[in-house]
Amino acid sequence: MNVFTRFLTIWRCVAALFSALFLTVLLAVPAVAQTAKNVAPIASMPALVTSAIASPVFVLNSLDDSVSVIDPVTWRETKRIATGKQPHHLYLTPDEKSLIVANALSDSLTFIDPKTAEVQRTVRGIIDPYHLRFSPDMKWFVTAANRLNHIDIYRWNGKDITLAKRVPTGKTPSHLWIDSKSRTIYATMQDSNELVAIDIATQTVTWRTPTGATPADVFGTADDKFILVALTGGDGIEVYDVSGKTPARAKVIKTAMGAHAFRALGDKRHLLVSNRVANSISKIDLQAMTVVDTFAAPGGPDCMDVSRDGKQLLVSSRWARKLTVSDMASRKIVHQVDVGKSPHGVWTLDHAPR
Repeated sequence: MNVFTRFLTIWRCVAALFSALFLTVLLAVPAVAQTAKNVAPIASMPALVTSAIASPVFVLNSLDDSVSVIDPVTWRETKRIATGKQPHHLYLTPDEKSLIVANALSDSLTFIDPKTAEVQRTVRGIIDPYHLRFSPDMKWFVTAANRLNHIDIYRWNGKDITLAKRVPTGKTPSHLWIDSKSRTIYATMQDSNELVAIDIATQTVTWRTPTGATPADVFGTADDKFILVALTGGDGIEVYDVSGKTPARAKVIKTAMGAHAFRALGDKRHLLVSNRVANSISKIDLQAMTVVDTFAAPGGPDCMDVSRDGKQLLVSSRWARKLTVSDMASRKIVHQVDVGKSPHGVWTLDHAPR
């Protein structure tokens, strides 16, 4: 083989190699482009999302009898606190020094420091505390006994809880709301499909009205005129005018299947509702009483909290065993944190106004 033949052979090999490389790159471009379509926009990536939350985030694991404590900087669970059986809901004491976790099946309350996540004390003898709430005047502490069909009204002196009255109700009291003047307790009856009003002064039921299927959370407008009831057995919210002596159903707002829990957005106008079955969150304009936005929330969204600046939404994904964190502006999920079984209540001290 002469020099020219050798040169031609080498050149053909090199040309074939470059051709193969070029073809490989060319074929790979569509695949890369296709993959890019499935990647979340860069605005929703965790590294670019700042948080106004500095205090620990607490998530109640109802079927693990524990509380997950989550660092809002790393978005990792730092520890789990053992509680009584089936903690479902939680509430801050009026002095903001203790977070109360209600342990329904243990008839107890666990008090936790909201800043350090240290257990302060356990109060026993609180019968079946499923849902809980303080009155705005800070004189009364109220619990709903979900299994035992009664609501308990306790006196609160800033430290101790003393039972004042046990009020029999309908079947399976679920969620509570107290009006701004601390005069009336509103409670949903999950299995008898009712909304009940209890007068705090006399500690008696003043009226009851039928609702749609499986009423859950209840929310009152700032002027105390309307009460909203989420229908977990339906696909929306019932609005009741309670300004008169008897309630009147004023409107039905369609959201999505499994409307369950409320959370005020903090702007004095908008309210969020989690649609557990539909895996979505609906945003309601309280002035127009209409849905103005809806976005995805996977894994059976349940309870919610909102960061102090209103930019982040925290949602317990009940069926997925996760805390889901979404950026409100982009409506994109920015974090998902593994927690325990059946996460329910979620809360942080650095939250937007309720």
